Amino acid sequence: MKEIKVLKLGWEFPPLINGGLGIACLGISKALAKQVSLDVIVPKADHTAHFDGFGLHGLNNTRLEEIQPVEGRFKFDSFAQVERIPLHLDPYFSEENAEVTQAVQRGGGWARFTATTRKQLEMFKFGELYGEDVGAKVIEFAKIAAKLAMQRDFDVVHAHDWMTYLAGVEVKKATGKPLVVHLHASQYDRAGADARGWIFDLEKFGMEQADAVIPVSNYTGKIVVDHYGIDPAKVFPVHNGADPVDHFRSEKKFPEPLVLFLGRLTAQKGPEFFLEIADKVLAELPDVRFVMAGTGDKFKDLIEAKAFRGLGGRFHFTGFLNKAKVNELLSMTDIYCMPSVSEPFGLSALEAAQFSIPAVISKQSGVAEVLQGALKADYWDIDLMAKQIVRILKEPELREELVKQADKDVEAATWDAAAVKVVDVYRKVIKS
Repeated sequence: MKEIKVLKLGWEFPPLINGGLGIACLGISKALAKQVSLDVIVPKADHTAHFDGFGLHGLNNTRLEEIQPVEGRFKFDSFAQVERIPLHLDPYFSEENAEVTQAVQRGGGWARFTATTRKQLEMFKFGELYGEDVGAKVIEFAKIAAKLAMQRDFDVVHAHDWMTYLAGVEVKKATGKPLVVHLHASQYDRAGADARGWIFDLEKFGMEQADAVIPVSNYTGKIVVDHYGIDPAKVFPVHNGADPVDHFRSEKKFPEPLVLFLGRLTAQKGPEFFLEIADKVLAELPDVRFVMAGTGDKFKDLIEAKAFRGLGGRFHFTGFLNKAKVNELLSMTDIYCMPSVSEPFGLSALEAAQFSIPAVISKQSGVAEVLQGALKADYWDIDLMAKQIVRILKEPELREELVKQADKDVEAATWDAAAVKVVDVYRKVIKS
């Protein structure tokens, strides 16, 4: 069988950016490289980093001369005429903090743009990928990625999350190759059922133009169909995997059992529910400690809420932790709690399971489909979640049963398994 050649478009990529999207993109790329010929284009890449099996090209390392050969043959047709780029667009937070956002849908026809300039390329050399000019970067990435793609040989283009969807569409238009878009998190997850705006429009546009959509769970796949109106015939959910870790146990500096929340402190993750759960557990079992690891726009409010509830020395905030510190914390954890309001997948719960930690997680998550051994409840059912935590703490037999099942669940949740399913999607769109 002929080897499939894949052009992948990412936004974050380690070691420069180690957010959840970057970690997932790296994990699936390493696994895919064992089965296909893979070339990855991202806005920023560490020019000293080398990965087995695939090439990584960053726009920050691109010379103007590399894209000039196709300037006369490329036409850019934006999905919307953006009259003012939204400020502070961020894939990790729900708000589009812009004074004015106008994106007027355009109908038919190509619109010519001037050739890429050194100034446009330099947008990716300095500063952060997110922030005030991320909207402009999304658009420029689309134009430049399409020009690079026109000089490459590939069978299918694979775009990760909304920041690369416009680029994926432009590559498809410029080359005629089929487009697969991967949805790791949606504006629906970040802002709820009423989510609208530039990011929502771009997500919907990208999924409509794609030949196949890969959501990271069946839960997210249902959102794609029901909320975004995408044809279910082209939606193929594929669960994330987890990189193997050498799990270990560390001795705590205190004797009490530790219950952990790990993630961004945003409305999507349900940190307020974790506070309420802690309050209820402590009312029954006073000798328990709760740790909230992470940072986000809810940080200050949560600290004030903790003081109001009088949780005192039983509830701790760590702020941001790097990977090594996260693993150290996991090595001390007795129960993992994830009360997310809407969680496309929930990789942190899978990482906790790698440390043989029993979990209490929201039903509104993709990882609930993978962790058969976790105890589950609706995110708003804090009474049930509190009771489940108390049960694990009081019943050693239940804890042992959950840990055994978690070990089995982790064994099956690999990036290699995910890559096999992704390649099947490639074959479907190449044949159609």
